[in-house]
Amino acid sequence: MMIDLTGRTALVTGSTQGIGYAIAAGLARTGAAVIVNGRSTSSVDAAVERLRGDVPDGTFRAAVGDLATDEGAHSVIDAHPDVDILVNNLGIFGAQSPLDIEDDEWRRYFEVNVLAAVRLIRAYLPGMTERGWGRVLSIASDSAVVIPAEMIHYGMSKTALLAVSRGFAKEAAGTGVTVNSVIAGPTHTGGVEDFVYSLVEKSLPWDEAQREFMRTHRPQSLLQRLIEPEEIANMVLYLSSPLASATTGGAVRVDGGYVDSILP
Repeated sequence: MMIDLTGRTALVTGSTQGIGYAIAAGLARTGAAVIVNGRSTSSVDAAVERLRGDVPDGTFRAAVGDLATDEGAHSVIDAHPDVDILVNNLGIFGAQSPLDIEDDEWRRYFEVNVLAAVRLIRAYLPGMTERGWGRVLSIASDSAVVIPAEMIHYGMSKTALLAVSRGFAKEAAGTGVTVNSVIAGPTHTGGVEDFVYSLVEKSLPWDEAQREFMRTHRPQSLLQRLIEPEEIANMVLYLSSPLASATTGGAVRVDGGYVDSILP
């Protein structure tokens, strides 16, 4: 199955590392010009340099801006006004006792994980619909469906992202633009390694720590291991392509069977 996105421009938010980086690399390999986003010039420049090493034939552009703020979002949108594929990957997570989460932290999770995506969809969807083609994808989480007791604020934000995607899919009905969310399961990234070690014994070697984390905190996973970022990226590439033209308004799972349901 060949995916060719030559001539398309993709913006991947939060793409200097982890899942976002894997998505950026994957889209570049399909021929798309990829806009790499992060909050600092140094992080974006480093990611672009690394991406050019990983995908020598790829086309990459820098987009520095904190998308959780109006100013940062407008700076990215003004610099890159036309996007064919929008991947809302930006997100924060962390474990915290539910009764200790203050109002400001609830607001921060909503601003970063939900409102940043809304801003960009609102900006880019009209151009996509006018051109009669576009893809909007938001990276959600199994935590949207199976709310984790140790990070309710994160789960709340990802549940909201599912609603946002479904609603904007209705706005784009009949235009040739598809809007979907991707429910990612527990994924192996640098940030997740830190998260795992916050919940298991820090002296354990990584392989043992990973198994202990899955056994103790994610026992319902059918995969019984952390997902690699490239496995999430593979689904994003498909949903970004013309092959997925009949898939819209969906919450598509790449969760390793974590969510114990036939449907999300």
